[in-house]
Amino acid sequence: MKLFYSPNACSLAPHIVLRELGFPFELIKVDLHQHLTEMGEDFYQLNKKGQVPLLQLDDGSLLTEGAVISQFLVDQSSRKDLLAEINTVDRYETLSWVNFIASEIHKAYSPFFNDSYNEQCKSVYSIILNKHYSWIDEQLKGQKYLTGSNFTIADIYLFVVTRWSDFIGPDLKNFMHLASFMQRIAERQTVQDAIAAESLCYERKL
Repeated sequence: MKLFYSPNACSLAPHIVLRELGFPFELIKVDLHQHLTEMGEDFYQLNKKGQVPLLQLDDGSLLTEGAVISQFLVDQSSRKDLLAEINTVDRYETLSWVNFIASEIHKAYSPFFNDSYNEQCKSVYSIILNKHYSWIDEQLKGQKYLTGSNFTIADIYLFVVTRWSDFIGPDLKNFMHLASFMQRIAERQTVQDAIAAESLCYERKL
């Protein structure tokens, strides 16, 4: 398999999933400004959306959208902690978290990556994100992960997008349970290996 990624993008989530599962894969960097892979290929020829992540399977099939890629990868494995089996409430509880993170957290960071949004607009999105994080902080009270004691793909996704608050977006330092959660995820070896492979760093700011 090949995972096309860009540093500090949401592609870090399926990257971590791949390492959690121990699947062999090739990591290919994409310059999203020029839309070129590190080999100089036109990324639009692979993904007309021009976005990462993109997963290319061994048979040449392509998958987009990080949340779907993560779900697909776990379903190819025997790991039932990262995502429970189909037709179980635990599975859909995890997927509801994934959907919430995708629609309410991930997308709310978009204005901070786009210079066409003014400061007033970014301030509105900071308020929205703080409201969502306040609720998440309450859910994490008394438990290690979003759904309880099991580390899941939802936790990975939340960690990846919340990292963005280190350099853009809202100030989250008042959320103690979220801060503990972020540190807990950052200490996992697979997370550290993925961050190192993408030449990134993680310093606790929460």
